[in-house]
Amino acid sequence: MSAFIEETTNRLLPRIVLIACGSFSPPTPMHLRMFEIAKDHFEMNGTCKVIGGIVSPTHDDYGKKGLAPAKHRCAMIKLALQSSSWIRLSDWETQQNGWSRTKSVLQYHQNFMNNYINSPDIKTNMNGGDCLPSWLPPDLHDRKDPVQLKLLCGADLLESFAVPGLWSDADIEDIVAHHGLVVISRSGANPERFIFDSDILTTYQRNITLVINWVPNDVSSTVIRKLLARGQSVKYLINDMVIEYITQNGLFQCKTSLS
Repeated sequence: MSAFIEETTNRLLPRIVLIACGSFSPPTPMHLRMFEIAKDHFEMNGTCKVIGGIVSPTHDDYGKKGLAPAKHRCAMIKLALQSSSWIRLSDWETQQNGWSRTKSVLQYHQNFMNNYINSPDIKTNMNGGDCLPSWLPPDLHDRKDPVQLKLLCGADLLESFAVPGLWSDADIEDIVAHHGLVVISRSGANPERFIFDSDILTTYQRNITLVINWVPNDVSSTVIRKLLARGQSVKYLINDMVIEYITQNGLFQCKTSLS
């Protein structure tokens, strides 16, 4: 009986999909670990059912230092995600004519999922073999109720909302009001303070989920690039297949075979 009740409860929980936006140059275990931490949080609290995860790398025009070409970043993300059954790559952002605002990225994916759930034609086309984006969660059309896309991020992104000129108030409000944030922070951080200091974030704080990562990992893409440029090993810091890809394609000024 308990198993039946649990299954019924899961079916009734609001459904969410997590999306992480960024450079992923290269993707690190922590980029993907954030998805697992967030999923565990929602499952343990019984508040939502996470049905999918999306990794959306930024366009080449973003122009950040150390940004590898999108085709390589997408390839590395695919390799890093081979062991995941529910997190998928979306290359939509990289295929646009230029850099896209985070707000636009969220709107596109949310609108596509809404149309997919509500349009019989789209489902028919999929059954007929027509190509749909591979980032779509496989269980998306199992129910007719809406699916909410939430932006998965670290506390640093939350703090960046306060940097003058970096984000428009309209974009921040749209992201938090219509989508929501899932913020992964380390023990000892104080994201609550940043929410309190922001009128917009305070207004929509019900849409902000704060999750503490009790097992911090400081291995960033910046550190990986630095080690590679110095000819030092990055084994056990990132996925072996990603390391092999970096070596084969000479990315990040790699100076060694890293074998």
